[in-house]
Amino acid sequence: MNKFYLSTAIAYVNAAPHVGHALEFVQADALTRYHRIKGDDVFFLTGTDEHGVKIFEAAQEKKMETKTFVDFNAKQFEDLKGILNLNYDGFVRTSSEHHKKGAQKIWMKMFEAGDIYKGVYKGNYCVGCESFIPEKDLDEEGNCPIHKKKPKTLEEENYFFKLSKYSDAIKKAIETDKLLILPEARKNEMLKLIGEDGLKDVSFSRPKDVLPWGVTVPNDDSQVMYVWCDALSNYITAIGYADGKNEEESDNFKKYWPCDVHLIGKDILRFHAGIWIGMLMSAGLDLPKAIYVHGFVTSEGQKMSKSLGNVINPLEYVEKYGTEAMRYYLLKEIPTADDGDFSHKRFLEIFNSELANSMGNLVNRVVMMTERYCGGKVPARMHGEKADFVGVDGAGVYEQLMLLVDAYKAAFERFDLKVACEALVSIVNLGNKYIDDKKPWTMAKETPEKVPEVLYNLLELLRFVGILFYPILPECSVKILKQIGANSEDIKIDSLKWGVLKEGSVVEKAEVLFPRIEE
Repeated sequence: MNKFYLSTAIAYVNAAPHVGHALEFVQADALTRYHRIKGDDVFFLTGTDEHGVKIFEAAQEKKMETKTFVDFNAKQFEDLKGILNLNYDGFVRTSSEHHKKGAQKIWMKMFEAGDIYKGVYKGNYCVGCESFIPEKDLDEEGNCPIHKKKPKTLEEENYFFKLSKYSDAIKKAIETDKLLILPEARKNEMLKLIGEDGLKDVSFSRPKDVLPWGVTVPNDDSQVMYVWCDALSNYITAIGYADGKNEEESDNFKKYWPCDVHLIGKDILRFHAGIWIGMLMSAGLDLPKAIYVHGFVTSEGQKMSKSLGNVINPLEYVEKYGTEAMRYYLLKEIPTADDGDFSHKRFLEIFNSELANSMGNLVNRVVMMTERYCGGKVPARMHGEKADFVGVDGAGVYEQLMLLVDAYKAAFERFDLKVACEALVSIVNLGNKYIDDKKPWTMAKETPEKVPEVLYNLLELLRFVGILFYPILPECSVKILKQIGANSEDIKIDSLKWGVLKEGSVVEKAEVLFPRIEE
């Protein structure tokens, strides 16, 4: 059995979850569900990033104790497990003692390697980015290019990490795909960032009198770890980096590390493909196998902003239209590795055309015809391995089905969930066209002996649909399989073989899967 360890970026808890968080979590959930039905041993990690200046200042503005503030906001992210139907295995909080212990361990490994030293740093510090920004990266007005605010000029004594020491090795790992970065454009972006001059040493701590909220530097209690050293180490602390005897790695860590996929947003690529990789090299740990990078979500064509009043709250959409509708729109309509737009009008169009009309209607038509023409039971399989599954135009429907299944699987393997969804839509359309071509209602009058064959083919196609929809719409998947008399416990990629549905299984008419939305 292969293992598959995927992590999301941990969410910063200075505010409530927004649709960008929902996108990343649902992408991660779909990827890990796909690997589960492949038969892999999966570990899916997410969590919250709870230290740093922004959080400390946000708590002060709310007149709350910092711990109380992060506990309140962290719970909103933990609650997404039920709201978005996330099947994660671990939820890490960086304010936990367990995490702090592991973060301090990797700090000491880097310190013992001679890669952490003390110095004085003066630079432009953006609170929004939690990062120092080189002068050359500021915009024409001297603002942070992301937050459009002038950074603070800070001068303080802190610790530095010798990232420059590992710059060439990091560049080589990216160039050779030892560290695979998808999509290719993000790989090229990272290589351009490293450039000929290479990566520079980075500030790695803050004085406690400036920032009292953080992980204490193990060999200097007057300093706290800078947010990236603290936050990035969650990927190993959460799976037992410091849980073994004498603080050695646990069996769980040895089982799952290195991570197979870090799934992150494009704004934090340089930290994950630069600083984090350097940290691992310094500590003598294996590198993650891949970094998958998604884009941003806009709202009605504009960047989401509180001042514009266009921030999409995923909880509101789930409450009104259901979890599955929200999951489907994010995975099908937002380009997996690029920016995409969340439009209310488009949300309703996609729901009605693809979920209610195409898929919901297909399931309903097939179940009703099975009840009418076959007594509500799966008819006998008429043919051999591939079945006589062709449309009236002679096109090989079975062959088209299997090509689409292959396209679906290939899309998951290359981090293109949108294309996987499009393959599913094509399979559903294939089923609807097959009904329209064969016209079982006419056949029942003219050649009734052929109707069972057509309905078996349609029921078996729906079994494929049910299995393939599981990573995308897990609740709908189980409902489809139950309605056609299939075993919902047998949701496996290996079950995508023709002729598995058993004769005599009872179909079950149930509520409409996706009632149309009229607004």
